Amino acid sequence: MAQRKHLDYFIRGRIIRRLECGRTQLELSEELGITQSFISRLWQRFQDYGNVSRCYRTSHPRVTTPNEERYLAVTAKRNRRSTASDMPRQLSSATGTTVSRHTVYRRLGHIGLYARRPVRCVPLTATHCRLRLTWSREHALWTPQQWSCVMFSDESRFSLQSDFRRT
Repeated sequence: MAQRKHLDYFIRGRIIRRLECGRTQLELSEELGITQSFISRLWQRFQDYGNVSRCYRTSHPRVTTPNEERYLAVTAKRNRRSTASDMPRQLSSATGTTVSRHTVYRRLGHIGLYARRPVRCVPLTATHCRLRLTWSREHALWTPQQWSCVMFSDESRFSLQSDFRRT
């Protein structure tokens, strides 16, 4: 199947001019290597609207306004634990606009907010925080030579390059 190509306005104008001069659509089709159906549609558009510009079709009108999308973004950033299923209810109560959770997914994904599971970690108590702070203050002025004697055994892996494919 041949790949589609968009003709510039100059060639479209030439086609219309030749049709007005009495040339047939089939002759122009063979001469220019363009399908006869395209020439027919172009001629019909010229007769109906008086121009040869391409008809840009838009999808359904957006359900949300830019202000409502901003509201969704601010709400998602303020309340990190809210789900996309809760957000339509919040938007509806605030603005009266009803949207699906899929719309919320798309709007938040468009601005770079995606659903992520929180990292599971050991919760730190006040005692843990105090002990860590005192340890860091004691070791804040250590030299690189002193740190070279320390062996870290917590199995944490630090990398300067991206290694997200590591298993």
